Parts: sequence; C-alpha cells; structure tokens
Amino acid sequence: MKRILIAEDSNTMRSMLVSTIDELEKYTIVEAASGFEALRLLPREQVDLIITDINMPDINGLELISYVRNNPNYQSIPLFIVSTESGEKDLEKGRALGANEYLVKPFDPVKLQELVQKYLG
Repeated sequence: MKRILIAEDSNTMRSMLVSTIDELEKYTIVEAASGFEALRLLPREQVDLIITDINMPDINGLELISYVRNNPNYQSIPLFIVSTESGEKDLEKGRALGANEYLVKPFDPVKLQELVQKYLG
C-alpha cells in the first residue's frame, strides 16, 4: 500500500486532509504536526507522496521542500503544497523549489483526490 506523509500544523486541516485521502481507501497516511516532525519521520517511513503546508512552526513547508528536493534519497518523491498562501509569487516560489502541485486552502477535496491518484495510481 502506498504511503502519504501529511505535514500540517493545524489539527483540523490535517484531519480534513486525512479524511479526504482516506475516502480513496488505497493509501496509508503518516501524519506530522510540523516540518521538523516530517523531517524526523522521513528516514524511518518509506513514503510515496508528501503533502505539506507552508506556514508551520520551526521548519516551514518551503524549508521542508528544499530539504527533500536536495536529498538524493527523497528528491523523486512527488510533493504537494496545500496552503492559504495564494499569491502568484507564492505559487511560483513553491513550484521553483520543486513542488509538483499547489492547492490553495480551502482546497477542493475532489481535486486533491484526483491529484493523489494521478501521482500514485
């Protein structure tokens, strides 16, 4: 079963992301409440997709993306940003760092499900 790491500091938003993906009944979800926690989990959890917020305490989502994209062990993992940051500069920066997809909160659950299936099958 493919595994998805969700890095989101808001419990409510993390629960929404988890329940949206759980509806697909095809994936295991690993949760991280911060970018730092996500970085701690990466060496211990084999993940096939990372979904991250941008605004998080300690290590933010952009720093997490930068780390993942610069690490040969993780750089091929598809990565989505789900964030309230909706400006064109934010989208450009996320994509420039290596995010495969960028969804703005409030996100469309069906769109997220379609993207997950597109990248993971």
